[in-house]
Amino acid sequence: MIFAYRLSEGRLTQMPPEADLADAIWIDLYRPQPEQAALVAALGIEVPTLEDMEEIELSNRLYRVDCADYMTAVVPGQSPDKAPTAGPVTFIVTADRLISVRYHAPRPFVTFPDRADRSSAGTATHVRLFLGLVEEIIARMADLLEATGKVLDQTAAAAYDGTASQRPDLLQASLETLGREGEALSRVRLGLLTVERMLSTFSLWSADRRSDKTDKTQAALIKGLMRDINSLEVHADFLSNRVSLAAEVTLGMINLAQNATIRIVSVVAALFLPPTLIASAYGMNFAVMPELDWRWGYPMALGMMVASAGATFLYFKWKRWL
Repeated sequence: MIFAYRLSEGRLTQMPPEADLADAIWIDLYRPQPEQAALVAALGIEVPTLEDMEEIELSNRLYRVDCADYMTAVVPGQSPDKAPTAGPVTFIVTADRLISVRYHAPRPFVTFPDRADRSSAGTATHVRLFLGLVEEIIARMADLLEATGKVLDQTAAAAYDGTASQRPDLLQASLETLGREGEALSRVRLGLLTVERMLSTFSLWSADRRSDKTDKTQAALIKGLMRDINSLEVHADFLSNRVSLAAEVTLGMINLAQNATIRIVSVVAALFLPPTLIASAYGMNFAVMPELDWRWGYPMALGMMVASAGATFLYFKWKRWL
């Protein structure tokens, strides 16, 4: 799919499908088909494939072709089946337009066109649009971190107050939740790392093009975005530590619950051990057993079994094992 936008009174306006792409300031390619990639190639821009975008070598992530800057970052989003994922997004900054290529659906690509004019970068140039889109991506990752923090607050509170310790199903659900949040954090952390590297490289590439006040403002915008990324990286590390701590506490609760169950079983087995010994002694088939002829032999054996179980119970209570 192709989403093409032009500027109209300082706002981004989506162009109709039959419009000429040469008039677009931003062309967003979502899962492009060969014929759609050919339309962009007609403008002199080579569209990378998904295999090219997934390469981890720096030469495939950040490179320049003629006057076009190719920059690939990993951005959290949704797969076509609505599952959380993180995939590569390539930004192509040419002399007069911005082109983005993606094969998944990060939310900033949906929200940014409607509020591009309200971003701190503005819409004066296609480079400003690129910086505004990156700002939206960073803001989205900040929202994901905030959502993870709220989930951790709820999960940790249930683990710390002991309400979940009586319910193994709740403990299992807590571990599953912590696992999902840990995966979400790893996607955001990778996104912050790749966006930071992309902005750093773009700043170096555009250094030789800074000559007027507008370019100096652009450099200040990039520095501000880098500061935001650095602060989010610190927060992501803090949340990662919280996930680890909450997982350890939950596992500790599971161990305590298992130990309590094993202790109860062990105590029950120990209580029945002396009566079983007495019953085994009187269940032996020997010819000479005087108690067999006693009138009160059977009640005596029962009394001994009850007394031995009671004595064992009192001993465990004295030792505070119960």
